[in-house]
Amino acid sequence: MEGFCFARCRFTQLMAAMQLALCVFIIFMSMASLHRFYATNSLLPGLDDPAQCAKFHTVAGGYASFDIRALADRVDDVLVQLAELQDKLESTALKIGKKTKKSKARHRPPENMTLPEFRRFLEDEVIHPLYSAHIALRLIRIPRSADPDGGDGDPAVDPLVNFFTAEETRKYVTAKGNRDGLPSVYGTNRTYGTVGHACVLMRRELDEYMSYDVGAHCPDDWDLGQRLMLGGCDPLPRRRCLALASKFFTRPLPINESLWALPDDGNVRWSRYHCRGYRCLSARNQRRGYDRCVGCFDMEREKRRWVAAAAAPNGTAASLADFRIDDVLAAKPGEVRVGLDVSVGTGSFAARMRERNVTIVSAAMNLGAPFAETIALRGLVPLYTTMSQRLPLFDNTMDLIHTAGFFEGWVDLQLLDFVLFDWDRVLRPGGLLWVDKFACARKDLDDYMYMFLQFRYKKHRWVVSFKSKDEVYLSALLEKPPRS
Repeated sequence: MEGFCFARCRFTQLMAAMQLALCVFIIFMSMASLHRFYATNSLLPGLDDPAQCAKFHTVAGGYASFDIRALADRVDDVLVQLAELQDKLESTALKIGKKTKKSKARHRPPENMTLPEFRRFLEDEVIHPLYSAHIALRLIRIPRSADPDGGDGDPAVDPLVNFFTAEETRKYVTAKGNRDGLPSVYGTNRTYGTVGHACVLMRRELDEYMSYDVGAHCPDDWDLGQRLMLGGCDPLPRRRCLALASKFFTRPLPINESLWALPDDGNVRWSRYHCRGYRCLSARNQRRGYDRCVGCFDMEREKRRWVAAAAAPNGTAASLADFRIDDVLAAKPGEVRVGLDVSVGTGSFAARMRERNVTIVSAAMNLGAPFAETIALRGLVPLYTTMSQRLPLFDNTMDLIHTAGFFEGWVDLQLLDFVLFDWDRVLRPGGLLWVDKFACARKDLDDYMYMFLQFRYKKHRWVVSFKSKDEVYLSALLEKPPRS
């Protein structure tokens, strides 16, 4: 019996020693893992930048900034759990050792735990705390989404940082904290470089667009950027490279000459177009570059539009759907000063309005021809934007919105609804919406008329005329009512 008790006592001491060794081993490995976690700063790309060292997070394929305070809190939690586990194991081993010495001195067996009790002790006091510490260590690699500064509630992690491959894209979408942690004049603690949600679907194209040498000349890839914009990846990220210009760029014409003259061919980069000069784009050329802009590069034709001598391209009299600019301005004498032209063209409407001291910004995309450059070289202002983008104009600021040849009856009704509501937003009370020869199929006329009539604008003019057997024109001059 005495030999059995002695053997059992030795077994208990051995298990206690193993527990203590296991605890020390766990603590050592945990601290080694944490040390390795901190020591990987120099191995991560981009972390040599002090701004990036303040916030970082290692993931497969890249890195992302995140809240360093969250990291410190999680490390502290793990260390507390491991310290509590170590204290319990050392306390248990110490009690077992004292009881063993007392039993030897009194020559009676110690009060040792049974095997079920010892198993319960391992599960409750060792395995569960160790498992909790293990989970906590894994969670260190998952950043929190809470705002570290308790400020504006923005997430501390940019979810798209590691989605893109190009380094410039990741740097652009990463949040930029304010200097010295001071809030901006808008009350925010950081600034985000935004990209459209469709950029996720066009990741390959966006990474190609953002792959360039910082500070060097930009690639001749404006058409790639425009393709991204038309695909919904809008607004595009800024780039830190120098835009290319034509090698033959010359001084533009003076303003009194440039309004009704084609610019010099050398002032445009033609590398991405079918045509290589303005003569090719003329209506007199059968291989003109853009058939939806028939004759818009013919300045003699453009001079006759929206004036008393207006006539159809085939020489016939102008239709009732052709409104004169002077008649439109007479609807609100002296009140039309600034406006927006959403049309397909070279800025002739803005040129005609400039002659009447009205400033017009022309929305333009380079669809088959250099519309944006042409508008600017004529001394006018091009707004490079797609129809799916919210207008970069504030509410109730425009006196006039003019649209011609832009929708042509092909646009989806819901998309048109979003566009018209945005126009209504920027048009001031009493402002004019000029729908200039909106073309559509006769069977769709009722649907499109409802889209314009739903705003309950005052009708100054409303004309429907035939374009062909199956198509019609809708021209209208509408006034936005006051709302309060």
